[in-house]
Amino acid sequence: MATNGALNESFPGAGSPSTLHHRGFKISTQKLPILKAGPIDEMTAKLGIAPPEMIFGDNYVSIEHLTSGWHIKFNAFDALDRVDKTGEKRLQVAHSSEWQRSREHHHDGIKEIVKPFDWSYTTDYRGTTSEQPEFEPSDTEIPLELLKRPDPIRFFDEIMLYEDELADNGITMLSCKIRVMPDRLLLLCRFFMRLDNVMFRIRDTRVYVDFGTGEVIREYCAREEKFETIRETLAMTRQDVPASMRDANSLSTMLPIMEKTLENVKLP
Repeated sequence: MATNGALNESFPGAGSPSTLHHRGFKISTQKLPILKAGPIDEMTAKLGIAPPEMIFGDNYVSIEHLTSGWHIKFNAFDALDRVDKTGEKRLQVAHSSEWQRSREHHHDGIKEIVKPFDWSYTTDYRGTTSEQPEFEPSDTEIPLELLKRPDPIRFFDEIMLYEDELADNGITMLSCKIRVMPDRLLLLCRFFMRLDNVMFRIRDTRVYVDFGTGEVIREYCAREEKFETIRETLAMTRQDVPASMRDANSLSTMLPIMEKTLENVKLP
């Protein structure tokens, strides 16, 4: 592995990409404002579905292994391209008609765009990767004990990819968080949805990199639960229920796991 390189910005803000070269890896993030009308129209045409209210289409998180050329990147377009466009997985509730009316009010010609699709923008996006080397199924879990160590943080950033308030009936969002320590890094890409009086959903993709061994572990975990079940559970605690319903971190341990996969790749 290569020695540490220069760090452009340890705790990035809005603006140009921020990059860390560290032990043979290049870690980059970009955080820019929401897309304007022109780029949104272009993205909509390519996706074939109506867009979320807020798209941060220029934002991304990227991890690249310089020797092999392997990389994984998280961005809004590829995540939205994983949204069901057939309508088979959309939520069949009254709120869907409210959502469509809200789009007709805010976007001219939206009736030409809106067609059956998952209007909650639920995605199983696990990152955009290079063709080689490929992830393979694995039983190796992310070593949580190592991540609990009080290691210094070399780089940290949080990136929003898209967000929508579901016609004021809840919220759906996709965001990324990355932290780099001297010997390892952890990236979390989280989809969070709260549809009031209906359900909660969380889709987490975690990418763990061990700089010493070159091992990369990717964990995907899908959770969901009925809205009323979570509300009743929270009511039996001393927590602030409305605030807790907006806190994906608190809810993540309360929602049962519906699907979980583990994969890894060993880099030279």
